[in-house]
Amino acid sequence: MVIFMSLMVVRIATMALVLTGISQQLAQFQARSAFTGAGFTTSESDKVTQHPVRRKIIMMLMLLGNAGIVTAMSSLMLSFINTRDENPVNVWMNFGILGLGLMILWFFSRSQWVDHRLNNLVEWALRRWTDLEVADYQSLLHLGHGFMVIEMVVEETDWLVERDLAGLRLSEEGVLVLGIERPGADYIGIPRGHTKLQAGDTVILYGQRDVLMNLDERRAGSRGNWDHHRAVDKQLQAQREQEELEKEAEESKTE
Repeated sequence: MVIFMSLMVVRIATMALVLTGISQQLAQFQARSAFTGAGFTTSESDKVTQHPVRRKIIMMLMLLGNAGIVTAMSSLMLSFINTRDENPVNVWMNFGILGLGLMILWFFSRSQWVDHRLNNLVEWALRRWTDLEVADYQSLLHLGHGFMVIEMVVEETDWLVERDLAGLRLSEEGVLVLGIERPGADYIGIPRGHTKLQAGDTVILYGQRDVLMNLDERRAGSRGNWDHHRAVDKQLQAQREQEELEKEAEESKTE
């Protein structure tokens, strides 16, 4: 029962962290780390501790995680097993109640209905007591259906290195550059066409998974240019097919 209640606490905290704008996996990892007192110190943890609302969530998890799970477990065992009562019927009844309680807690911990209600409750609380603009960025960016956001480190042998964004024409492949993290420099948000990528840059890209994976593996030289042209042709073909489907749908509506 204590384990299931702990899972529920971590689950609610994960929802709250996701609503502040971080990924599901990062939120789940940081929530469990804070609740268990593991204390991982990573660059991802800095993103959590530098945000006021995320800091409050993590502090609450630390408090709840150290509230005395061992004491709660011992109290639970003593409440269900009375050593002075040797009646086996009462003992089996106590275990039956415990089993039923575990089934109910399992249902609540796995239920999508409960998950949706908890998500709405956490979102309302963040809007009510914080000035945070709550948004589910995973849904906002439509992550899914083949689309994703990745961080790609530019290496010296990459096709991207020492070339400006205008010359790369990544948008023709269906790839958007959201930002650039440059070592020893400020973060470049919404970079312009004249921005030149350098070795060591971390580029944040949005697009379809297969296109992004191809771009990550693309190397400098004629082979890389050929891969770029093929990706552009594939994107144009996909656009033409989409336009034809939309045209057919319009004609069917007219008929």
